[in-house]
Amino acid sequence: MSDLLSVRNLKAGFLAGGRVLTAVDGVSFAVAPGETFALLGESGCGKSATALALLRLLPNAGRIQGGEVWLEGEEILALPEAAMRDRRGSAAAMIFQEPATSLNPVLTIGRQIGESLERHRGMKGEAARREALALLTAVGIADPERRLEEYPFQLSGGMKQRAMIAIALAGEPRLLIADEPTTALDVTIQAQILDLLARLQAERAMGMLLITHDLGVVARSAHRVGVMYAGEIVETAPRQEFFTSPRHPYTQKLFAALPDLGQRGAQLATIPGQVPGLAAMPAGCRFAPRCPVAMDRCRLESPGWTELEAGHQVRCHWVAQQLPGGEQRLPDLPAAPPTAAAAADAARENLLAVGELKVHFPIRKGLFKRTVGHVKAVDGVSLELQRGRTLALVGESGCGKTTAGKAVLRLLPASGSVRLDGRELLALPERELKPLRRRMQMVFQDPFASLNPRLTVGEIIEEGMTALRVAASRDERRAALAALLESVGLPAEALGRYPHEFSGGQRQRIAIARALAVQPELLVCDEPTSALDVSVQAQILNLLRRLQEELGLAYLFITHNFAVVEYLAHDVAVMYLGRIVEQGPVQQVLAAPCHPYTRALLSAVPEPRLAGQREMVRLPGETPSPARPPQGCHFHPRCAQASERCRQEYPAPSTQAGGVVVRCHLYPAD
Repeated sequence: MSDLLSVRNLKAGFLAGGRVLTAVDGVSFAVAPGETFALLGESGCGKSATALALLRLLPNAGRIQGGEVWLEGEEILALPEAAMRDRRGSAAAMIFQEPATSLNPVLTIGRQIGESLERHRGMKGEAARREALALLTAVGIADPERRLEEYPFQLSGGMKQRAMIAIALAGEPRLLIADEPTTALDVTIQAQILDLLARLQAERAMGMLLITHDLGVVARSAHRVGVMYAGEIVETAPRQEFFTSPRHPYTQKLFAALPDLGQRGAQLATIPGQVPGLAAMPAGCRFAPRCPVAMDRCRLESPGWTELEAGHQVRCHWVAQQLPGGEQRLPDLPAAPPTAAAAADAARENLLAVGELKVHFPIRKGLFKRTVGHVKAVDGVSLELQRGRTLALVGESGCGKTTAGKAVLRLLPASGSVRLDGRELLALPERELKPLRRRMQMVFQDPFASLNPRLTVGEIIEEGMTALRVAASRDERRAALAALLESVGLPAEALGRYPHEFSGGQRQRIAIARALAVQPELLVCDEPTSALDVSVQAQILNLLRRLQEELGLAYLFITHNFAVVEYLAHDVAVMYLGRIVEQGPVQQVLAAPCHPYTRALLSAVPEPRLAGQREMVRLPGETPSPARPPQGCHFHPRCAQASERCRQEYPAPSTQAGGVVVRCHLYPAD
């Protein structure tokens, strides 16, 4: 079978300071019809730049320096731009990483699909509308007639991603480039998107270039895999061989950085340093400065390709000099022994006790903005958290996790009870609450958005210390700042730099340092590892675990990443539509989930080891609106085991083996 896409020695870069810095350096691969080729690697490795170069969509500073790109037997880098516009969307289309910024906010979804239909298929008017409805139906959007007239801000994250796929499919492309199509989506929505792409690919015999840093997504979707590092592909293999026998030291390190329950109490393997900048590419092998088995030859000479098995190739001097057919594995990090603090968990008293917490936002309509209803974002949540322990709050987007975390810190108005070390917070006036803010802080999901771009790192961290009167003199604060940066693994000179000068993982460390600056006892961590590479995620998790052991911090950890929950959390609470449906010790809940929703969430997690793939429980539709929650059990419209009682009556709590509390009519109430 001839290749649909053939990339040969592609080189591309960006103009900076009068010279072109190479970001994609000699990349070659091919994609056959109906095949998915996954391009895997850390942020900054050149994956997205490769995709943009293929379609000649690089920004103004981008330059294609050489190579060939053959699409359906035609060399498209040599085409004039007018001809290239005809190929984009028809021969090849792209799903961009962030649909919220890729969709036009001032055009309806129907108008945006219609533009592609008119450009590539000459369809207008009623014919275009019918085809747009068919596309929205094909990508699984309910009520497509209504959604066609809506704007992107009216759609959830999953629906925006589906709309982006519909726009990409409007031109009936033979090649689909999907750039991180599931980044930061819930596991259930991620599973739906991956299933959708697989179905559409099978129906249309499309080739797909899948760009991702998620090994679970690769295990679930790819036929072949290419690992990219610092602008070069360093390993290619069929999926089975890739997951059973990864050979390049970089690939093995990526696998070693994955957290799971078996590594609790142990230090996750990390890759020291970070991907080199475009202006500072090392000579020889580009991974050598971070490689534990690098030799002198690695630092001087760039490795060529070594063929291991059919279709499995690697660029590595260390692998090449090993015995043919031997399996090389890097030495594992020794497991850290459990700490004394962890052994004493059971005897601890509650630091945080939340009872029947409610956050209801009014819905106002009409000229006089009368309240006509409420959005019940958090609707009766009760939690307990002890010192030195981690409680994970998990669930789909829109279930109220972040709202609950902010309400606990009095960042949102709420009713119910929030007691910090026995003291009620919700009834306190602001002047009495301010001293308590030293004891509880938040690490926000997006560190770039939560760090003031106009302030240096030192000013950002010192701001909270000054407001809450931590350290009397400026000299004391400056000494504390340097110690804080050292504790989160950053050099002292970072104090004078600005947030944009740091990588995503470094910015998250800065956000953690800012929260720690006022010496808190409780940290609310809102998706602190969301969208981070596995290697950077491992660094942040190691840091959080170490800080908890040394400082006795309690974490309310908001996440949808169950691998992180398995590794870091002691207890877990599963949230659905503003309410807790199951909670208990993490080992018990994850090993034997009771609630159908918990089982569905766990089954949707893509397992980054082929042998561990679970049978998936598919949830129909999306989470209902908290403004109109269903009568009875809120989950019953999506539950395959729902009974008539579920439709009429909300279940009372039931205590199961191991201290797990579940709200489900399948389990008799206490």
